[in-house]
Amino acid sequence: MTISQANKVSPATMLKGWDSVHLWVGNARAMTGLLTNCFGFRCTAYAGPETGRSDIASYVLEQGTIRIIVTAPMTEKSPIWEHLRKHGDGAVDLAFSVSNVDEVYEIMVNRGACPVTEPSTIEDDQGVVRIASIGTFGETIHSIVDRTNYRGVYLPGYSTTNLPPMPDGPAVGLQAIDHIVGNVPEGDLGKWVNFYEQVLGFSQLRHFDESQISTQYSALRSTVVWNGETITMPINEPAPGLKKSQIEEFIQSYNGGGVQHIAFRTDNVVQAISNLRSRGVRFLEANQNYFDDVRSSLGFLDLPWDTLQRLGILVDNEPDGYLLQLFTETICDRPTLFFEIIQRGGATGFGEGNFKTLFESIEREQERRGNL
Repeated sequence: MTISQANKVSPATMLKGWDSVHLWVGNARAMTGLLTNCFGFRCTAYAGPETGRSDIASYVLEQGTIRIIVTAPMTEKSPIWEHLRKHGDGAVDLAFSVSNVDEVYEIMVNRGACPVTEPSTIEDDQGVVRIASIGTFGETIHSIVDRTNYRGVYLPGYSTTNLPPMPDGPAVGLQAIDHIVGNVPEGDLGKWVNFYEQVLGFSQLRHFDESQISTQYSALRSTVVWNGETITMPINEPAPGLKKSQIEEFIQSYNGGGVQHIAFRTDNVVQAISNLRSRGVRFLEANQNYFDDVRSSLGFLDLPWDTLQRLGILVDNEPDGYLLQLFTETICDRPTLFFEIIQRGGATGFGEGNFKTLFESIEREQERRGNL
C-alpha cells in the first residue's frame, strides 16, 4: 500500500474494540489480589517462573468483556523495572483488537505513528496471535492484536493451571470498558488530539475548556476523541489555576503523561457500588451539599434517590439521558491511576455536571497529601 493510499484509509474504522489494558506494577500478586478480592475480577491465566517465564510474573484478569493484564518484573534487567522506578504502577499498554495487524500497522506508520514493535507472531498448540504496537502520550503504547486464530485465554506462554482461587464475595457486574482517560503536560493537548485524528483517524466527540472544568483552585482542558463506535478516550491537560491541579499532581507523580483512569460500564451501578463497598473499595466522596443540590435540580428523574445518596453515587442529566457514576480513590501508592464505575441511562457524555464535585473531592485528597 502506498502512503497516498494509506492516508485515505482510516485505522479507526478497523479497530474492533478494546483487546486489553496492561498494567505494569511492582507487585503483580498484590495487585491481582486487589482486583480479584475488591473489584470482583477472576484470574484466568498466569505466566511466570512456574510456566517458564523467569523475567516476569503476569496475571490475566477478566470480568464481562474487560481484560486486564497485571505484570511485574522478576529482574532488574527487565525494561519494566526501569519504567516502574520512573513512573510507579500504571497502565502502559492500551491494546486494540483488529482483524489484520499487518495492514493496520502499515497504515498507522505511514500516517505518522511511531513504531514500538513491528508485527510478529506468537504461537503455541492453541494457535497463533499476531501483534504489533505504536507509541502514544508519555510512555504509553497501543498494541494492535489479532487473536482470530487463537483458542487460548490470552497469549502463548500463559497457563490456565494453578491459578489463585476466586475469592468469596458478591458479584460486582462490571461489563465493559466505557472509556480510558489520559493526562498530558500543559501545552500538549493539541498535539495528541491531532495524533489521534491524523494518525488513527479518530474524531472529536467533545471539548471542555477551563471555564467548564474548574474549581476555586484549579482547572483543566479536555478533548474527547473516539473511533466513532467502540473506543473513547478523553485527553486532559492542566490549565493555570491558583493552586496545583489534579492533572499537574499526576504529571509530577507519574513523571510525564499517562493513563489517569479507566471507566468500567455496568447496567446496575447501585448493585455494583454496593458490592464494591462491601468488598472494601474506597471511593471519592461528595459532600452533603452536592446531594441537596442534585436532588433539587434533577429530582424529576425516576431514580432511587435515597439509595444513590447513601452509596454516594453521582448523577448527571443530559439532553439524551442521564448517567450515574462514582470514582475510586487511586489504586496505587502514587496519586495516579484510579477507576470509574458508570451506568448510562441514554447519556453519551461524561458527567459534565459532576466535574466540579469530582475535582473538589480530588482536591480534598490532594490537601490531605500536602499536594494542593
